[in-house]
Amino acid sequence: MHSSSVADAPPVREPLHAPVAHLIRAGIVEGVHYGSVVVLDADGEVAFQLGDIEAAFYPRSALKPLQAVAMVRAGLALDGELLSLAAASHSGEERHLAGTRRILEIAGLSESDLRNVPDLPLDPVVRDAWVREGRTPSRPAQNCSGKHAAMLCTAKLNGWSLDDHLDPAHPLQQAIAEAVEDLTGQRVAHVTVDGCGAPLFSVSLHGLARATARIVTAAPGTPEARVADAMREHAEMASGSGRDVAALMRAVPGLLAKDGFEGVQVAALPDGRAIAVKIADGASRARVPVAAAALARAGVDPALLTAFAGEPLLGGGRPVGCVRAVRALDPVPLLSCV
Repeated sequence: MHSSSVADAPPVREPLHAPVAHLIRAGIVEGVHYGSVVVLDADGEVAFQLGDIEAAFYPRSALKPLQAVAMVRAGLALDGELLSLAAASHSGEERHLAGTRRILEIAGLSESDLRNVPDLPLDPVVRDAWVREGRTPSRPAQNCSGKHAAMLCTAKLNGWSLDDHLDPAHPLQQAIAEAVEDLTGQRVAHVTVDGCGAPLFSVSLHGLARATARIVTAAPGTPEARVADAMREHAEMASGSGRDVAALMRAVPGLLAKDGFEGVQVAALPDGRAIAVKIADGASRARVPVAAAALARAGVDPALLTAFAGEPLLGGGRPVGCVRAVRALDPVPLLSCV
């Protein structure tokens, strides 16, 4: 599995996180979110860092673009909306469910072949409507179903076994691990099971940013470029209506962005500038403003990022503060808290 061109695996240690976001109420810091942030310049060099960018961690769904690249390298012939869905943490809208079924149909399979866990839709509005209609958790509704359908499709077209395709020793998962190593430039030494049931490989935050930069700067027509183009053109298929990651890609021209559970965010610009964020406590309210501040550090026009710069804090139903990036990351704040 290991290539001679990759470096050693990231070290396993308790991450040395630093403060990355403050909860500010009426001018006083009421709470602190810890985490780590890395910003890469267009040459792939570290332009800014906070916390621990080299420790091993699990990137959760932020790994999906890398997994999709691996499947396209292995012959997966999807493009457009369906390829975007293969890299998605989708909201469970009907278009996502229909797309998952279309991927399966391409391989002559059905939703009964899916091996991800059944779940209700990720989007709370869609989920509430689902429950009101008396619908129960299903595999297509689970937010990783597009990836799982694509995994089955890839295994089928290669003549690999389907029943054990989620085993880390399966040829499909070995191909994914090799792609993760190739893109991050680091050896994969640890694997676990993600919430959806698929293998999840450890990386470093630095390696994740590097991999995403390599995806967006790849030559046209390559598997990397196909995945990046699909996700950017069909941002809502890779996430959902009203999702912050889709809005961010729409707001910043050429940006590829992917979120992951437990406070992970990665993004890269067409010239290779990239950022990666891990919020130690997994809080999404800190993930978005910290990612926006990191993108400003990378040179994105702050005017494009103000909508993502802070999570409002309410008191008595009116704004009294916000959650925003720390001054060490955001010295000229993108957002002034009340």
